[in-house]
Amino acid sequence: MLGRAGRWTLTGACALASLAICAPAGAKTPGQLQIATVSNPQPLLVSGGQVLVRVTVPSSSLLAEVKVNLNGHDISSAFKDETRKTLLGLVGSLKHGKNELAAKVKVRARHHRTVTLSAKLRLDNHPIIGPVFSGPQQTPFYCQTQSFGLAPAQQPKCSAPSIVTYQYRTTAGKFAPLADPTQRPADLATTTVNGRTVPYIVRLEQGTIDRGVYQIAALYDGADPSPFTQDTSWNHKLVYTFGGGCNAGYHQGTGTGGVLNNLFLSQGYAVASNTLNVLDQNCSPIISAEAAMMTKEHFIETYGPVLFTMGSGLSGGGIQQYDIAESYPGILDGIVPGISFPDPITTGGPVTDCRLLINYNAGPGAGLLTSDQLTSISDFISFNSCTAWNLSFASRATATDSCDSSIPVAVRWNPTTNPNGVKCQSTEQIVNQLGRDPKTGFVRTALDNIGLQYGLTALKSGAITPAQFVALNASIGGLDVQGKSQPARTVADPKALDALYRDDIVNSGSLGLASTPIIDERYDLDALPPINSIHTTEWSYVMRARLKEANGSAANQVIIESQPLPAEVAASDAYVVDGMDRWLTAIMNDHSHRSARAKVLADRPKDVSDGCYLPGAQLIHAPLTDPATGACAARFPVAGNTRLGAGQPLSQMAMKCQLAPLNFGSYGNVTFTADQQTQLKAAFPNGVCDYSKPGVGQQKPLGVWLSYGDETSGLTKPTLIGGRRR
Repeated sequence: MLGRAGRWTLTGACALASLAICAPAGAKTPGQLQIATVSNPQPLLVSGGQVLVRVTVPSSSLLAEVKVNLNGHDISSAFKDETRKTLLGLVGSLKHGKNELAAKVKVRARHHRTVTLSAKLRLDNHPIIGPVFSGPQQTPFYCQTQSFGLAPAQQPKCSAPSIVTYQYRTTAGKFAPLADPTQRPADLATTTVNGRTVPYIVRLEQGTIDRGVYQIAALYDGADPSPFTQDTSWNHKLVYTFGGGCNAGYHQGTGTGGVLNNLFLSQGYAVASNTLNVLDQNCSPIISAEAAMMTKEHFIETYGPVLFTMGSGLSGGGIQQYDIAESYPGILDGIVPGISFPDPITTGGPVTDCRLLINYNAGPGAGLLTSDQLTSISDFISFNSCTAWNLSFASRATATDSCDSSIPVAVRWNPTTNPNGVKCQSTEQIVNQLGRDPKTGFVRTALDNIGLQYGLTALKSGAITPAQFVALNASIGGLDVQGKSQPARTVADPKALDALYRDDIVNSGSLGLASTPIIDERYDLDALPPINSIHTTEWSYVMRARLKEANGSAANQVIIESQPLPAEVAASDAYVVDGMDRWLTAIMNDHSHRSARAKVLADRPKDVSDGCYLPGAQLIHAPLTDPATGACAARFPVAGNTRLGAGQPLSQMAMKCQLAPLNFGSYGNVTFTADQQTQLKAAFPNGVCDYSKPGVGQQKPLGVWLSYGDETSGLTKPTLIGGRRR
């Protein structure tokens, strides 16, 4: 509708009632005056000195009579008409820390009397460099702003002024720089948004937020963006992208999740990301959530309210989507994780198992196992998956083998010459959650293989002999604190285990994910040569099993699988984006009194369901794991991993298993000699994994929106910030 300033405003911005981004952050009572933060779902976690705010008035009052003040100063002029009952204002000049926003308005009451309604909202403002809730930041922290064409920056803040440049899409299908956005190159392409043909010119904004480099891309209609004047080339929806990998950090990063994406931009979506949303530059979903929250906040304060935000990204990008939607709901409204994993910690078990298996096969087990037997023990479709894990990410458990080249060798950890130097284990960025072992100086480990019976399913199937099973489990060993192989098995730190479950770092699927639409996009990479074969199909079903265990149903998760062929990938990408858009739109238009989860389940479009692509990019809908579905099951078999091959249930929630005494009658038709029984008792002196019991330290998570402190709080335990307790 037209506001009093004569500008086009977005009338449906808060129609998405089940999604936290538009939910008023203050008290809500029908007929009362309401104040809500729009650019951030949590008013206690705003950053950068400003926040976009909505004031909603009763129908019996006039917008022109609303008075708003910040910390006692009148700022009514900052607000403009949005709808007949709402004002939108960009509230700036927030002081560091606590601020009070207040509004009042006169309304007509009975007997021609008037009464004054008032509302207040506390706003806690944090520096744009962070932290906001992720806790103390890493030092040293090496700046890489110049990789983006930004000015050089100084560590550890790594701040640089923002810049705006322009790109255009050529008729040949490429993005190219555009020095003057008023010009129209001869090879300028066009695209269609909301039925309108528009020039395919992209505004690219880059700068620093939360010590990372952010990027925002959106179609450009010739006018600078404003939260009050919506860009006519924008569809009012945001895609937030995430990048893969997993590493220790200590540097800013040279890439984001990618924002010059034709699939999204050509349809009018804006796209945003931050270098801290690339897991190989920051293996902390908590820090990633913070960076996404702050970057999205800046986007909304620049462009205006969004209808919804869709997550997108592959591999580690999928991890971040699952983990942010679970623990920090409201940042992402729907997620499209691709070739995903549930979380970094769960994935770490099979990764390190593969290193142990390869070391065993090259050492004490040399010549004892055939290639097919190694595959059976790993439980993958191909042992290439183990080879790939060993070559790529097993180094993340070591002290310095995976250090980024931006980290000078002189500052890296050395047990003799630099014992206080930088360690590059991937868990370094979750030290605020797990803590540091004062005896070793390393982050407390969650890795554990005590009681794990490697090759258990292979033994029971007859793929390996009892002698091979005994030799393997007697000699496979574990990793020491530096990530080096040792004869003894790996033992998890009890304090780390407690934190993993308490803080939901091992993603239980029991919090925000229960009410999040999920389309899990899986390219079938199980049998490909390294490195791609780390992305095996079972991980989508691990997450599904967790959702079922936590919520009784996983109906909010759809799995779509295709072969990694250009035509199938393109068709799959287009389908999942369109499907998620229609799903979120249906929720947005659902004005019923159903719960958020009920809306997610009820409003899923009927044609958005499990399925797979057959040759020719033909999509059929059928559960991929059901043997009765024929074509999907035949084309996309689902195998397992080393932990599933050791008898762990599909949900893989036990990071460290509880133990039960060896029972030689539990192996079915397998018979061990007396000598083999003695060797197994020596290998498992305290028993073997009992997966009928919860994992050691397993507990219900505290709740959503946990804070580990900002730059001043010095928290020693996580606190709930505007979240809910279990």
